[in-house]
Amino acid sequence: MQTLSVSSLNEQIKTLLESSFSRVLVQGELSRITYHNSGHIYFTLKDKDSAISCVLFRGNASRLKFRLEEGLQVILDGAITLYKPRGSYQINCFSVEPAGHGALALAYEQLKQKLSAQGYFNPERKKLLPKFPKKIALITSATGAALQDMLRIANTRYRAVEIDIYDVLVQGESAAYSIANAIKVSDTHNYDIIVVGRGGGSIEDLWAFNEEIVADAIFHATTPIVSAVGHEIDWVISDYVADIRAATPSAAMQICLPDTNELYQTLDVLETQFKQLLGQKMHTKNQELIHLKNSFLQHSIEKKITQKLEEVSYIKEKLSQSISFKIQNFSRDLDIVMQRYPHTINTIFSIAQNKITSLQTNIESNNPKFKYKSGFAQLSKDDRVIDLDALHVEDVFELQSDKISVSAKVIETTTFA
Repeated sequence: MQTLSVSSLNEQIKTLLESSFSRVLVQGELSRITYHNSGHIYFTLKDKDSAISCVLFRGNASRLKFRLEEGLQVILDGAITLYKPRGSYQINCFSVEPAGHGALALAYEQLKQKLSAQGYFNPERKKLLPKFPKKIALITSATGAALQDMLRIANTRYRAVEIDIYDVLVQGESAAYSIANAIKVSDTHNYDIIVVGRGGGSIEDLWAFNEEIVADAIFHATTPIVSAVGHEIDWVISDYVADIRAATPSAAMQICLPDTNELYQTLDVLETQFKQLLGQKMHTKNQELIHLKNSFLQHSIEKKITQKLEEVSYIKEKLSQSISFKIQNFSRDLDIVMQRYPHTINTIFSIAQNKITSLQTNIESNNPKFKYKSGFAQLSKDDRVIDLDALHVEDVFELQSDKISVSAKVIETTTFA
């Protein structure tokens, strides 16, 4: 028997395996997955009893629509090959499909869960569309029917808007990059709204709008974005990330643009309401003006002067009446006085004369000169005329006649029965 080197043996085994198992379909569970910097993917495919190493080289890995995850059941399409340096065999995978459902469906769900966890779908980050946009960017295929539908709706609905078209690929391997790049460029041109969309198709036709690169471009844009892809039943990742999802491209234009006819009707209604409101305001203000005018007239300086003049006139009249009344009363009293004056004066003179006469009589009667009789004299003490019985022993008194005055002292008093 010929002696072989290890390399020769591995080479023969490699040739045998690759010729015998040039194409295999194998189902199993993914395990120990490694995404290498080179772009290759290394993993193990196993079932409950066995395991086999697998490799998905970069070229084939780039066509993978979903991400390989631990525990995922898959079906591999590949060939058995031997890695000579280690003498281990493995499956060189040409493609990988998830068992039970399609790769695209799985990739869709994986990306949807990832972006949802990162907050791409949060309602609070959604931007509002302006009611009256001036400039809109349409990112779609310039040759597609969807563009013509959108332009037709815009022309009949609201001609005041300026529309720029960004021609992009909407399907195929380069479509996602083309769409994402157009979103980034248009976002720098101050558009009011960006519409991203295309007409209907299969899930493969619409797949560019399920790519993460497109979702990232929509999420980071500062301009409000409307996603209008396919038909009512078609939901793509861009619908969830965009600020507004439109069921169809035509519906997107109806959402973005106001209806000119409705605006005309609204203007008519507003005009009518404005006229009514203006009329009410004018009537109210006119009533207020009349009230202010009347109030002003009642409280104006002229009114106050007139009132004061009327008060002065009234006071003058009352004063004149009072003076006239006083004069009349005074005249009447004066007449009475004039009538009674002579009699009163005579009465006063008569009374005065009587008093004078009485005083003279009283003076004469008390004057010693007029009282003198032989053997009689006026008795006084301390310059006051007194009676004899008012004197007491040792009192000093005076006796006065019309010719002589004598001072004396009481030595003894005798009272006669």
